[in-house]
Amino acid sequence: MGPALDHVVIHVSDWQRSNAFYRDVLGAELIERDGSEARHYRFGAQQLNVHGPGQEPSPVAARPAAPGGADLCFVWDGPIDGAVQHLESHGVAVEEGPVTRYGGRGRGTSVYFRDPDGSLLEFLSYA
Repeated sequence: MGPALDHVVIHVSDWQRSNAFYRDVLGAELIERDGSEARHYRFGAQQLNVHGPGQEPSPVAARPAAPGGADLCFVWDGPIDGAVQHLESHGVAVEEGPVTRYGGRGRGTSVYFRDPDGSLLEFLSYA
């Protein structure tokens, strides 16, 4: 058995705006560290570590992504129509979809949308 993905780092430009979006729209558990704004968005056993204003993390990638530079896919549990309704209920525009895509479990149906910084996000349903 090889390694498994534990977390990915994203960059944001506004802590409060991003924390609210990832909590409310994506259902993230916000994990704070050192009494500051949430620096981790946890989704069960996976996590997004978050770099943003007021931080100077180390080490970082040779060319760290700027806010809005992520492209992430989240599995939607249920039919994709539920994902569309969920996004609409939060005032989040669907940029593309539903469309057929292939993920780690095979063929599914996806919708694409953006976070407040412009990162491309995807809900992928295998239902």
